Amino acid sequence: MTGNSLGASRTMVALTILALCSAGSASASENEGALTRTQVGPAAEPSVTILPPRQVQSVLGKEVRSSANENMGRMVDVIVDRSGRVRAAIIDFGGFLGVGSRKIAVEWSALHFDPDSSKREVITLELTRDQVKEAPEYKDKKSVVVLGASGGLLPLPMD
Repeated sequence: MTGNSLGASRTMVALTILALCSAGSASASENEGALTRTQVGPAAEPSVTILPPRQVQSVLGKEVRSSANENMGRMVDVIVDRSGRVRAAIIDFGGFLGVGSRKIAVEWSALHFDPDSSKREVITLELTRDQVKEAPEYKDKKSVVVLGASGGLLPLPMD
């Protein structure tokens, strides 16, 4: 065989294999789609709940203050466990204009959301500024140490 005919043969074999693979995957995709359509029933109607604005509030970015009205920072995140239960709030504490601040985790039950509409923008924390200063810093993807309402440090239970 010459170099040209050997190259042409290789090209023809490669094209044939490619065509067979494409046909096989297309029919497999069609079959998977057909199975999916026959296995899934009609879509259920979603439930609808109406929450009046005076009864709910968004919490991320809200100012957090102590019971003594000390500025504690802003809520920047909420920590949930694997079952979806809220465990802690992450407060961006201290610093000025984001410089020198650090994040700490506080127990969710240590927070109070005032139902008075004039104070809706403020969340009250049952800890003093000094207690929060002593808390270890929260770091993403590290073990979370949560500062409890009694001032103690509580690790989240391991699953």
